[in-house]
Amino acid sequence: MPENRRAEAPAGQCPHLYSYSDAPRPTPPMKFLVFLALLLSSAGAAVAQSQLRVLVRDALTHTPLPGVTVAIPTLHTGAATDASGLATLPSVPNGSQQVVFSSLGYAPRTLSLTLPQFTTGPLLVELTASAAAIEEVVVTATRTNSRLEDQPERIEVLGEEEMREEGGIKPGNIASLLNDIAGTQVQPTSPTTGNADLRIQGLQGQYSQILRDGLPLYGGFAGSFGLLAVPPLDLRQVELLKGSNSTLYGGGAIAGLVNLVSKTPTLGTPQFTATLNQTTLRETNLNGFAAQRGQQWGYSFFGGLTRQQDVDVDGDGFVDVPRVHSLTVHPRLFYYPNAHSQLAVGYTGTFDERRGGDQTVLREGPDAAGGHVYFVTNTSQRHTVDAVYTNDSVAAGRLTLKGVVTRFSRAVQTNTVDFGADQTTYYTEASYLRPLGPQHTLVVGGNVNGERLITPASSATPLLSPYTYGTVGGFVQDDWHPTARFNVQAGFRLDHHNQYGTFPLPRLAVRYQLSEAFTARLNGGLGYRVPVPYVNSLDEREYPQIQPLQGLRAETSQGLNGDLNYQHVIPHFDDDGAPLILSLNQSFFYTRLQDPLVLPDGTAGNGLYQPGSGPLSWQNAAAPVVTKGLETYLRVRVDETELYLGYVYTDARRQYDPVNPHVELAARHKFAAVGTVEVSDNFGAGLEAAYTGQQYRSDGTTTPGYPIFAALLRYRLGPWTLVLNGENLLDYRQTRHERVVLPPYGNPVFRELWAPVEGRAINLSLNWRFGATGF
Repeated sequence: MPENRRAEAPAGQCPHLYSYSDAPRPTPPMKFLVFLALLLSSAGAAVAQSQLRVLVRDALTHTPLPGVTVAIPTLHTGAATDASGLATLPSVPNGSQQVVFSSLGYAPRTLSLTLPQFTTGPLLVELTASAAAIEEVVVTATRTNSRLEDQPERIEVLGEEEMREEGGIKPGNIASLLNDIAGTQVQPTSPTTGNADLRIQGLQGQYSQILRDGLPLYGGFAGSFGLLAVPPLDLRQVELLKGSNSTLYGGGAIAGLVNLVSKTPTLGTPQFTATLNQTTLRETNLNGFAAQRGQQWGYSFFGGLTRQQDVDVDGDGFVDVPRVHSLTVHPRLFYYPNAHSQLAVGYTGTFDERRGGDQTVLREGPDAAGGHVYFVTNTSQRHTVDAVYTNDSVAAGRLTLKGVVTRFSRAVQTNTVDFGADQTTYYTEASYLRPLGPQHTLVVGGNVNGERLITPASSATPLLSPYTYGTVGGFVQDDWHPTARFNVQAGFRLDHHNQYGTFPLPRLAVRYQLSEAFTARLNGGLGYRVPVPYVNSLDEREYPQIQPLQGLRAETSQGLNGDLNYQHVIPHFDDDGAPLILSLNQSFFYTRLQDPLVLPDGTAGNGLYQPGSGPLSWQNAAAPVVTKGLETYLRVRVDETELYLGYVYTDARRQYDPVNPHVELAARHKFAAVGTVEVSDNFGAGLEAAYTGQQYRSDGTTTPGYPIFAALLRYRLGPWTLVLNGENLLDYRQTRHERVVLPPYGNPVFRELWAPVEGRAINLSLNWRFGATGF
């Protein structure tokens, strides 16, 4: 048998696409007949052949993929995509052809294509990363869609794996998920309705900005409900940028910003997921997600129901877990007019009712004779319409147009107060990204945004401090890579607010690769926040007492963050050849907040409502608030087994208050340890331990430190996943140390919440998924 041989491929082509075998050589007459047959067939092919042009992109980031092999095995022909992701096969016989797309780190795709092509542009093909691909995270909040490891500032990214895990632990919202990130603290603000505040690096929640797909959605009167209205099943990843980031999206991001990135459909791969969850605290969740995409159209849809029964954990007659009925729907429609552009239009509707207070009132109605009269009901509706258009082929750059309008209505009733308000916010932006050679990536843009808070006609108690705000801003950002080891991200924004003036906001971030193992980063910038009358930490009964905003200045800030990161990889560490990845990070942060807004008692809303306290007026304090601290974490990972150890030190001080200088409820020390292991292909487990150290109350007294333990067991079988999870296994509660509800019980006083009040919670969830990897 003759030996097979392989011919050389033409320059620039893939050698393995061209091969032949040594068949017996034909005799001269036979050679003539074969030559004649080939000549005739080639003449026929000349009139029945077409050009195949394709554009190959990453399904997640939509960036072009160079070096992808595009092959037609039956014809022994193929090509490789160029730097812009384009490939051309010049002479392909008309009719149906099986075309194979393959690239290192991506799952191969086989498409049945019919030639000739009847579109003027190339055929768009998107590849998804394979399970064996090197983990690569792309950050969207910084506008350049850069890889996480290339960012000159430290960014925490929770990806699809974390979203999937959280969907089995806390499917109702992402509050618990954000609380697990070093340097953040989800602080309960109400023991009756369960509202929560996201603190970053020691500052209260009003200094953190929350985005959805790069669009500001939550703030002001609606702020405390932002974290409680976004289930993890609807998200692809969460991006947390710590420190001043007002240069990116305008005012509000003094402590940092959180960008919630929605799931999107994948070409040719339908995605369907459903989760049913039940907890021992009588919470039931039912969530579903679906997405599908063709060549020109796609859709995604999320729907979620939460039903929480009221629970009095400590038996004092007041509920510690409120009664909640919540519905969230989030449909999106995607249109792909060509290979270079995309339009996404979405609607989000959230309908939420929360009832807390005296449990007798909630279940049986008021009983004045027995002293059971106090209750609080929050009824809210959020309607959001958003649109994002991108075009990657505008003068060799990417044009992005996006806008959002949100209408948030909230009505609050207690036995002493009945009021409501409507908050309308809008944000529009146009930006253009253009690579300027291999070293610079320039982004320029402008935006117009505003907010209006009014009292609806149905409200029995009008708000005393309505407002209408408008801001016009422009920004420019340059990502400069002078060398492979050094990059600089410089930005500048200029915002003009209709009531509080003009704010110049420079920002600079630097990254230097000291060696293969060490990376250093340093970034700093200015920020601002305009006054708003209502913040998360206020008691609902205080809202009608807030006086109109008069004679105030906007809060401004200066922030500096830096870190040193070490990473070492030991290849082929275990028997299966998986590497051991060790990461050690040491960072610091500093923020100086000028002209902080405070209420007359010297705090920024301390949650200790005194009945009949009278009018409340915001004031600018005479001295700043300064927060500084250190963050340290160690992460060791081998395949699916991971160990995380973290420590955060925070020193947050109100320099305007020499008697009680410590910012309330900012824990000085926090420790965390997490361990996860995949016992087998079907079974996994996890343990988590955390310690929150001493905190200061508003009156200067201190709280004890406390531990929290959690454990998880997970079993997967085909498309089904069963999760048994336990939170706060030691049942640590603030109410074990002190009463949270103080007399008079008909119009009670509440202590500040510095620890959990709901105690131990066990949940069992069942998840079914079909479609793309990661769902």
